[in-house]
Amino acid sequence: MRVALAFLLSFLLSVSVWAQQKLYSTTNKEALNFISLANQNIDDHLYDEAIENIQKALKEDQKFIDARAILGDLYRMKRLYKEAIEQYGKVIAQNPEFNRAVYLKLGEIEINEALYPQSKLHLEKYLTYTGLPIESGTYAQKLLADAKFSIQAMQHPVPFKPVNMGAEINTANDEYLPVATADERMLIFTRKINNNEDFYKSDKTDGKWDTATYLSSQINTEKYNEGAQSISQDGKYLFFTGCNRPDGLGRCDIFIVQKKGDDWAKPFNIGGPVNTPGWESQPSINYDGRTLYFVSNRKGGYGGYDIWKSTLSDKGWSEPENLGPNINTAYNEQSPFIHPDDSTLYFSSNGWPGMGNKDLFVSRMGKDGKWQKPENLGYPINSNGDEGGLSLTATGDYAFFSSNNLNGFGGYDIYKFELPVNVRPRRVTYVKGLVKDIKTKQPLEAAVEIIDLQSNTPVYQDYSGEELGDFLATLTSGKNYGLNISKSGYLFYSENFSLRNYKANKPFDIAVFLSPIEVGNKVILKNIFFDTNKFDLEAESKAELLKLIDFLEMNKTVRVEISGHTDNVGQHQNNQVLSENRAKSVYQYLVAHGIAASRLVYKGYGETQPIAPNTTDDDRARNRRTEFMIIAK
Repeated sequence: MRVALAFLLSFLLSVSVWAQQKLYSTTNKEALNFISLANQNIDDHLYDEAIENIQKALKEDQKFIDARAILGDLYRMKRLYKEAIEQYGKVIAQNPEFNRAVYLKLGEIEINEALYPQSKLHLEKYLTYTGLPIESGTYAQKLLADAKFSIQAMQHPVPFKPVNMGAEINTANDEYLPVATADERMLIFTRKINNNEDFYKSDKTDGKWDTATYLSSQINTEKYNEGAQSISQDGKYLFFTGCNRPDGLGRCDIFIVQKKGDDWAKPFNIGGPVNTPGWESQPSINYDGRTLYFVSNRKGGYGGYDIWKSTLSDKGWSEPENLGPNINTAYNEQSPFIHPDDSTLYFSSNGWPGMGNKDLFVSRMGKDGKWQKPENLGYPINSNGDEGGLSLTATGDYAFFSSNNLNGFGGYDIYKFELPVNVRPRRVTYVKGLVKDIKTKQPLEAAVEIIDLQSNTPVYQDYSGEELGDFLATLTSGKNYGLNISKSGYLFYSENFSLRNYKANKPFDIAVFLSPIEVGNKVILKNIFFDTNKFDLEAESKAELLKLIDFLEMNKTVRVEISGHTDNVGQHQNNQVLSENRAKSVYQYLVAHGIAASRLVYKGYGETQPIAPNTTDDDRARNRRTEFMIIAK
């Protein structure tokens, strides 16, 4: 933004510079008298009066080119772009070499009016001059790139059919910055009433959005503005921007609040090093809640507003890291949205080539872990106006945004549209579950962990809700995952999901019933893997084995039996030996990692204890399993 600010300042000064010239192109005394009055008006910031006096000067002398150039500047300053274009055009027609700055000013406002071919011609003319100021030349090159991009984009429009989300969401007031939970059951957005910004929410019932309601008096305030929010995938945590609050560190800070039952707890400032005495806003939290993207004008950026990120560890939020020159420019980058695939970032920018003002862009993370140069979402998604506040559904097929020029209910309305295939993120799904006690059926607050089985690293770690026992986590396609749920005093739960060839848009809904630690209770270790007809543990089994070790170390008096089971394919004796060897492999791993052999027994049952008919591939796969059973407490 440094370049833009410097150039904007020169534009503002140009009015007074021209206005204070001693030599004019006219000798008409009445015209000179009116321009003198206009000069005084400009010095006093009385721009409407200045326009009137300049118009009077031009009535006295239609060829008074200096007055016409000043009139163009004043119209431009007041954003009366059509009138400014007319005056600058007359200046050029009268004398093409009167002042080279006219071409730059004209080129800029023609982009604002979507007159891209004309803008291109005037900017190219401006750049033919020698000795241009560095700031002006750089800005002209940026505008020329916008003009060239826009001409091409309008010749190749992308599909765009925005649908107003209806009277349940939108009103005559401004509604904007919508975000939805991964299951699309709740939408939270900002509504502006009498210059006060507050959060509202709508729940989806039977596939339809309910009439939006005030989010919470715990979060919304009468005195301060709350906006620019990001909801965690499970809807339990809300990150938002609060400005000029008494518990703030700067003009605008980022806050977090946790959902408690049907309401929300009291929000708190996440503090430094994320928040500073400067301006931090527009948070976007990633799928596992451990990486926060946000906008700041703090030192160390590339200029103006940049996008930064901070990661959460046991020590708190890390020192923020700038996303670098493939995202940030010398102008403004804002409204980041990190998709749950954790590798696709959407944001708005007026620095990268676009249709003028702020456009929407997408950047993808490369194999080197760095963000690639962004791609413009295209026309007519982007226009010559400001686009921002884009968010996506977890599936990545649809996007939410706000607009004030699509004949809605009034002001800014919220819309939904199908995203073009080429700018969609990687496909994800979500695991949604309820955790309960198997005997009492009461909800349980339990530790939920999802592991990438190939890398044996956690991709999700949280607790099921205290009131409902609920949890929700998004998963990226193309991988295999293990799910473990544990709680003190209970046996842990084990499950796995394969998304290597995932195409369907169907989430995993799970009801998990945890059994207390009692003699005879069993757990199927669904993330213990062996090659066909072999008993060597595969690397993907490590995470599950470590979970079993943790369980045994937490419950030091427990003794367990490790059992192996097969389907009925093959010889009975071979199945018996294979199942025993597999159980023995698990036993040996546990002993090698510090579990006393006296606490362990292993046994093979072959095909004698099926849990499903051996009639289909899926059922036979269920029968090929490893279990552990409590044999003493």
